[in-house]
Amino acid sequence: MAFSFEPVEARGTVRQVVERIAEPIRLGRLRFGDRLPAERTLARQLGVSRETVRKAVRALVDAGVLEVISGRGSRSGIHVRSDLIPPELLHGAAVLPIGEISGVLEARRLFEPRVAQLAGLLATEDDFEALQAVVDLQRELAAEPQRVRDLDAPFHLALARATHNATVVALMQTLFQRLEVAKRFAIEPGEAERAIDIHERTLAALMSRDLDAIERVMDRHLSILERAWERESGRALPRKVPEFLLPAD
Repeated sequence: MAFSFEPVEARGTVRQVVERIAEPIRLGRLRFGDRLPAERTLARQLGVSRETVRKAVRALVDAGVLEVISGRGSRSGIHVRSDLIPPELLHGAAVLPIGEISGVLEARRLFEPRVAQLAGLLATEDDFEALQAVVDLQRELAAEPQRVRDLDAPFHLALARATHNATVVALMQTLFQRLEVAKRFAIEPGEAERAIDIHERTLAALMSRDLDAIERVMDRHLSILERAWERESGRALPRKVPEFLLPAD
């Protein structure tokens, strides 16, 4: 089924259209090589003029995210060229009240360790290669911490896809949409190296297919964002919760 975009707000701007197109690419709903609807169809779906769509697509082409292939046939049209979205293209306003972030982090702790364990049981070599490709790209971009951070969502979505469960993937996409607000804090020294290290350790645990090892590494993995959010916000995560929701360390 062809991907369909939700309309932007009335009198949508070029930036809003850029963000609306880029978001499903960043979250893995559209992937490398996928073909977008034609310009006329995009304009109708997004509720904007064709000229606005044309300018937004041009901005994404210039950023290396999309490519436009002229001519006829299956290779023509607008295609996804990269799922690495430059951060300057995604400056939309937060939609989640800051007070709800702790609830999102709790939900993540309920959900992701079990996803990782299921992936550890069901992942194929292709899945491991997809995860490794994200880590390799993070290593290439280690000198650019913001871009390393931007690759966090692709890693976790690749983890969800390794379960071979479409519902799990959809839930992970929704979770990461809501997590974006929690990740809009200042980059700390050494963040890129820590992110790469924990992703490598997570992948190693998955490849071992050792459920206890996966549990331990995911506890550490989730704790990184939880502690960073506490430092940034000055708010402690709720502690009057069942013990299984608390970090082991």
